[in-house]
Amino acid sequence: MKKIKKSRKSPDAIKTEYIEIRVEKSEKDTFRAAADAAGLPLSGWIRQRLRRDAKKELEDLGLPVAFLERLSE
Repeated sequence: MKKIKKSRKSPDAIKTEYIEIRVEKSEKDTFRAAADAAGLPLSGWIRQRLRRDAKKELEDLGLPVAFLERLSE
């Protein structure tokens, strides 16, 4: 496994919430392979995909996207 150099994050950038999901081993293996191909850690790859899909779905419905509001402050 690659060692990733960690940089110091501002207190606002630190993630404190967790989401637990159950997946089949084959799903996890596939997600990890895709994350590796994208050069991302698994959690970053999953988070990126969830944010992309949530943004599209909410914008299609004309609903606010909370994480975008925080970024524009």
